[in-house]
Amino acid sequence: MEIYIYVIIFIFGSIMGSFLNVLAVRLSNNESIIYPSSHCHNCQHKLKWYELIPILSYIIQKGKSNCCNTRIPISYLIVEIVTGALYCTAYHSFGFSYELVISLIFISSLITIIVSDIEYMIILDEVIAVACILIILFELVFFGLEFTVNKILSGILAFITMYGIKMIGDKMFKKESMGGGDIKLMFLFGIVIGFPLSICDIFLATFIAFPVAIYLLFSRKDSLIPFGPFLAMAAILIHISKVDISSIINFIVK
Repeated sequence: MEIYIYVIIFIFGSIMGSFLNVLAVRLSNNESIIYPSSHCHNCQHKLKWYELIPILSYIIQKGKSNCCNTRIPISYLIVEIVTGALYCTAYHSFGFSYELVISLIFISSLITIIVSDIEYMIILDEVIAVACILIILFELVFFGLEFTVNKILSGILAFITMYGIKMIGDKMFKKESMGGGDIKLMFLFGIVIGFPLSICDIFLATFIAFPVAIYLLFSRKDSLIPFGPFLAMAAILIHISKVDISSIINFIVK
């Protein structure tokens, strides 16, 4: 029975991944998320239902559109698979619980941000705002006022800390060292994983980003690398692993 639950959650996650990809692209280009309906970006052909099946449509069509044979970015397939896998991982970590609802909102918002920041160097304020509002409302309903206030304070502390790091970086490098979107992300992290872990997230993101940054710097002339996706990846890892700050401290001390 359990395997069927994972299959259903994966299918639901892949469908959401398809939607989140479209959401990131359209919001980044200031387009409506409702109109027009899904279409080929090359010839504007309106896509049929069987061309919109997550994962399967890409595989069956061999990564190309049926209408004009234009190659479909493989990022669509990757996002659908990763979202399905992360939804399953969230269920494995939290089960059917209130935490799962918050987890899926958190993961969905960060996947959207990862796509928009990689593709367009934009961290969407609308996505952060909606995610924060929904999560705060659910925390208030599920866990009460005191819990929610503590989470909001954690978000504020994380935001202020990241802003302070940016100010130091700007003075050291004599130019803008970090985008405003990265700072806003920290508030979202704070209300979900808490303040201490939000700071750990910065170090983990830097660790993940370092080898990627080295590779990109030596493989192309463009040295502008968005940090937001690494912050988001690290936050998802911390969140779904359910790690706490005391275990991290014990690990460092030992």
